[in-house]
Amino acid sequence: MNPLPELTSSLKQLRLSGILDTLEARNREAIDRKLAYTDFLTLLIQDEIARRDHRKLDARMRRANFRGQKTLEGFDFDRLPNLNRAVVHDLATCRFIDEKVSVLIAGPCGTGKSHLAQALGHAAARQGHDVLFMTQTRLLGALRNAQAVGSYERRFQALAKVPLLIIDLCAARGYVERSCSKANPPGLSMP
Repeated sequence: MNPLPELTSSLKQLRLSGILDTLEARNREAIDRKLAYTDFLTLLIQDEIARRDHRKLDARMRRANFRGQKTLEGFDFDRLPNLNRAVVHDLATCRFIDEKVSVLIAGPCGTGKSHLAQALGHAAARQGHDVLFMTQTRLLGALRNAQAVGSYERRFQALAKVPLLIIDLCAARGYVERSCSKANPPGLSMP
């Protein structure tokens, strides 16, 4: 008797169908390593938790609306020797989100502010925080549209509930590098 069809149905009913993706491999591993039943079950449960965590992260990243895969690992700190790496890495802990502290990343265009903001957003999403990245133009357009259809308050409240709202001003205004002053080095501040 093959218990797989019945097991498949039961796992789907319990909303554990992800276990089916690793069941055969884990079963073979359990036989080869002579694992106890509880160890085998632990492996299956860990696989399901990892799968769910991965799906949640993917969903948070899609909702965040990032403009690319900008991460701290991909940030060129050497280009900005005056940027305090310790502050950036402290911000990457996302403690500021829990403490409800605003962070302002300021400096001339083309110095990596958007990359840095999105990288901090990626770090926050990986830590389980909801994030939304928007240009100022898109944000104001969304609020104007909401106002036009009578849902401004609801839209504003939805935005206010996002733990990390990243508003990119430079990209929104269409700044070009030649119009920005290089006199002010980029920096971080917490108003």
